[in-house]
Amino acid sequence: MVLQPVGSPYSTCTRRVAVVCKELGIPYELKAIDLSKGEHKSAEFVAKQPFGQVPYIDDDGFVLFESRAIGRYLALKAGSDLLPRDVKAQAKFEQAASIELTNFDPFASGIAAEKVFKPRRGVQTDPARVQEYATALEGKLDAYEKILAIQKYLAGDEITLADLFHLTYGAMLAPCGFSFLEDGKRPNVARWWKDITDRPSWQAVKDQA
Repeated sequence: MVLQPVGSPYSTCTRRVAVVCKELGIPYELKAIDLSKGEHKSAEFVAKQPFGQVPYIDDDGFVLFESRAIGRYLALKAGSDLLPRDVKAQAKFEQAASIELTNFDPFASGIAAEKVFKPRRGVQTDPARVQEYATALEGKLDAYEKILAIQKYLAGDEITLADLFHLTYGAMLAPCGFSFLEDGKRPNVARWWKDITDRPSWQAVKDQA
């Protein structure tokens, strides 16, 4: 049975799942819902995803939500090295995944929320908050530069889910006016970012899942 993610084709987290599917060669059929109509808050949806957030997957009756958990599940099921199996390599992966979750996502998604999502809802952007997020993210990327100076990817010399998890919100930074990932001030970050964004899996879903 073909995997059926349920979500918006344009949402960051739905595309995070989609890029993992493409990377793993897993066919999927997106069941698209309209967030503007509140379909993610319907009784039918919250019965599967109680937080009313996208996406969730239905894998032949197995329902799972949270995009990073879905990515781990799909990689584990596929036996892919995107989720390393060696205990030390797995520990390095979990370290890298924690870096993305705590040192990247809050600031990149914060910028996107202020510069993109708020205006779509008719809410005014808070410039001071944007600058706060941007300043914090720049400091975090200095640490990325140190890590990526000694290895190709965040968990070592092989790409993992931890790298792919950065793609959706990272790709929103330059359009929001912040080219931290590609401006060359941090050459190893720029090299890494070009590597992961050039991958066919991302190119296939960068605009919609």
